[in-house]
Amino acid sequence: MKTKQKEFVRGYGYQGGGSREGWARGMHMSGFGADFKNSLKRPGPWRMSIGGFGECLPNHDNYVEVQKDKLDAWGIPTLKINCAWGENEHAMSRDIVVQAAEMLAASGAKDIYAFQEISPPGLAIHEMGTARMGRDPKSSVLNEHNQAHDMKNVFMTDGACHGLQFPASTHPSRTWR
Repeated sequence: MKTKQKEFVRGYGYQGGGSREGWARGMHMSGFGADFKNSLKRPGPWRMSIGGFGECLPNHDNYVEVQKDKLDAWGIPTLKINCAWGENEHAMSRDIVVQAAEMLAASGAKDIYAFQEISPPGLAIHEMGTARMGRDPKSSVLNEHNQAHDMKNVFMTDGACHGLQFPASTHPSRTWR
């Protein structure tokens, strides 16, 4: 097992659980009659599943833009979300699968089926960082105080500003992540 990962930066975690097939498995089985019904009274085999979730690096190619020419049913401009995983996230996803299979095998699991299916951004975890910080209102939404450039009394207080880096020289006593 590897002790130092060099193909990607940051980290990931796992979630998993065990379950046992119940009577509903009969919907996908052929059979009928008393023997078939009685077979469904006995629980099916135990199964274990494990899935990984990793950190996404800030990426200036990911952004949200207002589409003023495309309105929703209430006349409000819609959003166009431009977001994709980078090579770092793909490398991390590959490692998640390998390490999960190794952990299951080391714990004595049998019939391990490992697969890599990376979900689209936003479907598995709570990505943050959609409100870009910066000095220039043309390329950012917020200043270094999480204050909107265009509306001086509006501050972002959620995770929208997280995940972005602001130059350390602005606040030497703070680290922006």
